[in-house]
Amino acid sequence: MISATTMSTAMEPMHRDRLMCLARQVSFDAGARLFEEGGHADRFWIVRTGTVALDLHVPGRRPAVVESLGQGEMVGWSWHFPPYLWHLGAEAMTPVRAWEFEAEPVRAMCAADPVFGRAVAEWVERVVAQRLHATRVRLLDLYAPYGSGDLW
Repeated sequence: MISATTMSTAMEPMHRDRLMCLARQVSFDAGARLFEEGGHADRFWIVRTGTVALDLHVPGRRPAVVESLGQGEMVGWSWHFPPYLWHLGAEAMTPVRAWEFEAEPVRAMCAADPVFGRAVAEWVERVVAQRLHATRVRLLDLYAPYGSGDLW
């Protein structure tokens, strides 16, 4: 099933094509860290192949994996919101090929064309909402007492 947060479903073709003009191909080996929680968010990626795990720092424990991302999904949304600091960390779980976008040119393109900017903002908003939900579910799974209730 294709997620409503993938670029191919969340954006009109003309906006996708315009954004893709800024993309460059990159790859990461399994185990490579894409970014660390709290670091400067100056780019984002769209996964072409492979799996990226998003994790959350938990004092006294290993980072908690809150979501795994695959083909077509955006890795990183913090580039879109000041102060442009990563809210989670990310690690390649398998070899990953991705499209990489530098944040500043994308933000400049959004500022120059409000219709394009709104399309990008709505896409990022969907991603943030989905990640917040996934993080909540995962943290409840990890830390809530068994049988403590439903998610809603």
